[in-house]
This record gives sequence, structure tokens and C-alpha cells, in this order.
Amino acid sequence: MSGRARLAICAWVATLLASCAMLPLVSPATWIIQAAFMLAIQTGVGAATRRVPLARPLTVAAQALVTLLMLTLVFAHTQALAGFVPGPEAFQHFADLLQQGSDDVSRYAIPAPLHDGIRLMLIGGVLVIGLAVDTLAVTFRSAAPAGLPLLALYSVAAGLSESSVSWLWFLLAAAGYLMLLLAEGRDRLAQWGRVFGGAQRTTPGSDSSGPLAPVRTGRRIGAVAMAIALLPLPTISGGLLDAAGTGVGAGNGSGGTISAVNPLVSLRDSLNVDENRQVLSVRTNTNDISDMYLRIVSLDDFDGTTWKPSQRHIQSVPNTFPTPTGLGADIKRSEIKTRISAADWYAQDWLPMPYPPSGVSIDGSWRYEPVGMTVVGDHGQNTRGVTYQVTSLDVQPTAEQLATAPEPSATLRNQYTKVPKSLPAVVADTARKVTEGSTSHYEQAVKLQDYFAVNGGFQYDTQVDVGTGRDAIAKFLKDKQGFCVHFSFAMAAMARTLGIPARVAVGFAPGTPEANGSVSVGLKDAHAWPELYFEGVGWTRFEPTPNRGSVPSYTQSTTPGSDVPDPALPSTSTSTAPSAAPSASESCTAQLRKLDGCTSQAPALATGDDPRGPWSYVQLVALGLGALLLLTIPFSPMLWRTRMRSVRLGAHGRTEADAAVHTLAVWEELTDTAWDFGISPDESLTPRRAAARIVELGHLDPPSAASVHRVADAVEQVLYAPRPQLAAGLAQDVRRVAVGFQDTSGRSTRLRALVAPRSTIRVVWALSAWWTSVTTRAAALRPTLRKPSGQRG
Repeated sequence: MSGRARLAICAWVATLLASCAMLPLVSPATWIIQAAFMLAIQTGVGAATRRVPLARPLTVAAQALVTLLMLTLVFAHTQALAGFVPGPEAFQHFADLLQQGSDDVSRYAIPAPLHDGIRLMLIGGVLVIGLAVDTLAVTFRSAAPAGLPLLALYSVAAGLSESSVSWLWFLLAAAGYLMLLLAEGRDRLAQWGRVFGGAQRTTPGSDSSGPLAPVRTGRRIGAVAMAIALLPLPTISGGLLDAAGTGVGAGNGSGGTISAVNPLVSLRDSLNVDENRQVLSVRTNTNDISDMYLRIVSLDDFDGTTWKPSQRHIQSVPNTFPTPTGLGADIKRSEIKTRISAADWYAQDWLPMPYPPSGVSIDGSWRYEPVGMTVVGDHGQNTRGVTYQVTSLDVQPTAEQLATAPEPSATLRNQYTKVPKSLPAVVADTARKVTEGSTSHYEQAVKLQDYFAVNGGFQYDTQVDVGTGRDAIAKFLKDKQGFCVHFSFAMAAMARTLGIPARVAVGFAPGTPEANGSVSVGLKDAHAWPELYFEGVGWTRFEPTPNRGSVPSYTQSTTPGSDVPDPALPSTSTSTAPSAAPSASESCTAQLRKLDGCTSQAPALATGDDPRGPWSYVQLVALGLGALLLLTIPFSPMLWRTRMRSVRLGAHGRTEADAAVHTLAVWEELTDTAWDFGISPDESLTPRRAAARIVELGHLDPPSAASVHRVADAVEQVLYAPRPQLAAGLAQDVRRVAVGFQDTSGRSTRLRALVAPRSTIRVVWALSAWWTSVTTRAAALRPTLRKPSGQRG
């Protein structure tokens, strides 16, 4: 097998291994098989055109054309000519598929379903990256820069994935890139052989020698380096390979995704504040404020311990929000306009809004998350002192419409009814027992709500310790004491065990009417409640927490003696129910001061002040350093050459020995510069003949040619003169020669000489020589440790 064929195979394998990082993003992962087959055809076309041979640009063009024909055959054959020749209709179909894929990416949680739009984005992206890698590493014989597209492919996948084994994808991508570099080094050595002298590449007892020893050494060094790089990865928390961080906020601030975060940290201590400070002032055109819940964020990812928002893409805030998922045209609704003013101390990353919103008018940098229909601050934007207007829908389904709702789609049901295997069995058992005899999901939901709020014997209490971990819900069901978080968590989990799509919403319950016509929303109104999905109605609010908020009219219990609160009565400021947010009042407790809860305007549940603490900044620094390291790896050859050039052409002494060292170093820099521009060194030639060869092959102009010969004359003088004399201006001569090479070389050659200089192979040879000397000394010591032949005892 030729060296280029071997390099092409390695480029195919490296791209495929880096693509594995995207496997957790969609389900099923069968797309990788199709991508591997199409990538193999693309690689084969490149190998065939290089064998003809075609010019490099024609080789790339042929691969790109075949890639387009394959994508047309697979994704747009009905719109194409003869099934594979793309025309205007095929390109329009591609645009529609890409738009569909973009919508699906923003709509679905990870893993997303493998629809045609997402499949085109995945396979097309892999083929584009594969073409870039093959072009750089094989067509232009420059494997080092090929790491950039591989890094881009891995980085995008790792940034979106929530996989707990992301270190495995890093290992695969790094192994592919290392294999590509070693294949290129082996190919170069096979062509040039032992260009420079050095330590013998043999081991005692073996007569083998040749150019492959550095390759074997490179493999060993690469394996050790990768092992060292991966060693600390399992212990990093929130670092480079983590899929999500902790705390509250909108991800990394770039406006790309929302991180999966836990907004319910230390909630029990934060609820027990004394002063009900006003958080929001609300003015609305509706006369009934009992359903005026201000929703901040929805939590749909349940791991058995807590609920948190899934990692989702965000986009620009649209002028008009789309119709809520699942809301049918036959459901009664009315439009409500609300004007909200946030306190100047209230710094929430998420925007409190009535649900479902249909539009928002606000100044500042904000982004829209379409699945949860939430608005989140971008680049540090928060609610501190802002005033905004929200247009929302007052959806008014009837009990009959909810009871006769059809089953939701399989995709939505699979996503929002998932419960972990670690969930205690008592949760599902209690749900079945409470809802026994129900004829619909709606009836089951009402029975669950009444179980918590009316007839189950539960008490609202923020002072109790209901436990943590996977047994927290089971302990809550046993002790029957807790606050809104525990009621909403338990009902949503139990609904999922019954096959009802469920999630938890976090925000504020209805506030208190003021004399001036506004509604005051205070810290004590912070709340959490479950939302259950009914096809034709959409996400529907329930209220299982006793004596909190208002029970929706479509779930009113007909049980005699029910003590369900009157839905027309909003929560009052004199309520003894504590809030989900800390206070900065002077009555702040010592425990809150210790947790720095007095200066933060609220916990993640209510106010959104970032509680991540100083460790998050350490993680950010570690993330930045890790990203810098990854970006440095492809540019390491360029950095090494820059450093060597500076050392060789730098200052020197004035003695005869210094003259010889400096002149030989300058000559080595000259030959390496020529090497970087494609003129490999030939040590069998004298300096004068080598200089003539460099001038001839490099097509150098007369000034540059004169500089080459001056350096060669200086080398002969220090090698053969009895008393070598230091020649002046040699460093300037070498720099002039480098400029001459740049003037006579093409753009690709100049780029190759800068980013991936050929002379960096010296590093491999130096390491190989060092390793050979180490193994030789170790082998020489071994016989002294053995007993002489025939010795007894």
C-alpha cells in the first residue's frame, strides 16, 4: 500500500472517530453507518483522482461533486434529475430540510429524534469535515492543520452533549488525530530515509535499522502523552469536557444554548425569610388575577433526585411567538396584555412572564428558548430595574376537553414520561393506588392534585427536613410534610409513572392587588407547580400545594367538604407561607449571612442571581486554559519553528568556538527554511553544492542567491580553516533567503511552510535518538545483573 493511500485511510478513520462524539445527540445512532459509507466513497474518489494524477484543486472539486451527488441521491432523489443530479428543486428541498433540522434542534431535548433534517445536518457536516481533513492531510500533505476541523467537529458535539462518558469521545478523537500525524511522519520517513546522522536506530541483538524506528518511538510517545492528558479527566467537575455546569444562567453567555442547571439549591433555608419585599409590579388588563402566574422556567429533566431544565438551543426573540405546542383551535382563549416592572435589586437571568406568552417587548440583550417558551438574558443581561410588556393567552379548556384529549405523539410521550430506574417503587405504587378507577389521564391528574391538596393529609411546612437524594420523594410521601417544591416534584414524577407527560414550572404565584390598580408580587409569592400535557390543549397548570396559589377552574373537585382554596382569592402578603427567595433585610438570619443569602437578591428559584460561587470562576479559567491547549496543539509545529529560528539566529559569542557554533546553526536554519518550502536537505553534498541546489530548485533572485552562497562560504571556512573567523551578517542573509522563498512560492506553499513546516520532523528524530540511547544503556546494564553462565547457588 502506498503512503498516500495509507494516509487517506487514516484521514477517514480520524474523521469517523471524531464524529462518534455526536452519537449521544440523536436516537437512534444508525446515521453513523450511512455517514461512514459515504465518507469512504468520498475518500476513494480522492485516492483515485490523486492516482491519475489530477491537479490538487481538481481533486478537491471531484470529491466535492461526488459528495453533492451522494447527498442528492440520499435526501433529494425525488426532486433531482435522474435521481442524483441536483437541480433548483433539489437545492430548495435541501434548504427546507436544513430549516426543518434547525427547528428540530431547537425543539427537542437531547437525544433528539433522527428526522430527515437532523440526519442531513449530521451526515452533511461529517462529509464536509471529512473533505477538509482529506484535503489538508492527503491532498496537500499537511496533517497538522487537519486537526482544526477535527477539533471543530468534536467541540460542537461535546458542547451539546450531556453524556457522562464525554472523555471517551475525546479519547477517540485524539487517537484519530494522533494516528493521522504518525501516518504522515511515517510516509515522510519512508521517502527520505535517514537524512541526518545521529544515534543508531538499532537495539542490541538486532540488525534492523531504517526509518521506521522514529515512527515506533512516536507511537510510544503519543500513547504516553495521551494517557497523561486523559488521566485527570474523570476528576474534573464543570471543566472542559462537562456537558453542563451548575448554578443559574443562560449557559456560557454566547447566546447559543441554555445549560442544564439546577435552580433549586438550598431552597428550604432561602424560603424562611421575614420580610416580603416587592419583586415585581404588575399591571394587566384582565379582571381576574387568580391565574396570573408569572412563569420563569420549566424543569423537564428528571434524574430521580431533582428536576432541572434540559440543555436547549436559544435564538433571537421573535416579534410574535408561535402557537404553544399542542394548543388546538377549538380551545377557548383570550389575549392579555401585561406590563411588568422589576425592582432595581432583582437580578434574574430569566424573564418572568404569564404563560403561554405570544410576544414580549423589552430593551436589552435577550434570547428566546422555543421549547419552554421562555426568554433568557444574553451576555450578562438580567431583569434588574427593567420594565417590559408581555402579550399572553388566557387558555380556558373545559374538563370535558381535557378528559377526551387524545394520546400525545410518541416523541413527546417518550421525552416527558421518562423516569429513572432509581426512582423508588413506592412512587409509582402510590400513583396507581391514588388514581385507581380513573378512566382518563385527566381524571388521574385531578385525583393526584386532590390527593396532595385536599384529602391526602399533607401539610405545607418549610421547616421540615424531607431528605435528599433518590429517596427524597419517598420520604415526602411518607412524612406528608413539605413545601411547593416537594409537592410539584412529587406530582410530576407520579404523573410520569402513569404515562402523563409532565414537567415542573418555577416562578411566582399571583400577587396582591394594590390600591393604584397594580399587583405587587413579593418574595413570598415565589412558587413551583407541575405542568401536565394534554393533546389539543398543551401544557396545563395544576396546583397540588395546599393553601398556595389558586386551583385552576378546570380541576375543581366536587368532593363535599373540600377545603380547596377559592380560586378567586390570590395569595396575600400576610400569608405565613415563606417565599422561595432570600431577603436583604436587616432581619436576615445568621445562617443566611453565612450562605451569603442576604446580598443575593434571590435563589435560583425566584430571583436568578448567580449562586455559583467562586469555584465557577476557577472552572471558567480551567475551561479557557483547556481550550487554549487544544487550539495550541495544531499550531505546535509553527511555534516550534519560530522558537528554533529565534535561537539559531540569535546572539552569539566572539571566540573561535562561538564562530563555528553560530555559523553551523545559521546553516542548519537555512537548510530547514529551504526544507519548509519543499527542498529536502541532502547531506551527501558539500556546502557549496548544497547552496547551488537550493538556489536552483528555489528559483531564488540574485540577492537571495548571493546570501545563500555567503552562508555556504562561511560554513566551509569554519569547517576547513585552521583558525575559523566569525562572518558578519549571516542571520540577515538567512532572513533575506526566507523572503526570497516567499516571493517565488505559491500561496499554499507559503501557508504550508508557516503552519506545518516539514523540518519539524527533527523533533521526532531527536526523541527517537534519545529513546534509542536510553534503551541501549538499559540493555548494556542488564548482563551485569545476571549470574554468570553455569554458576551454582
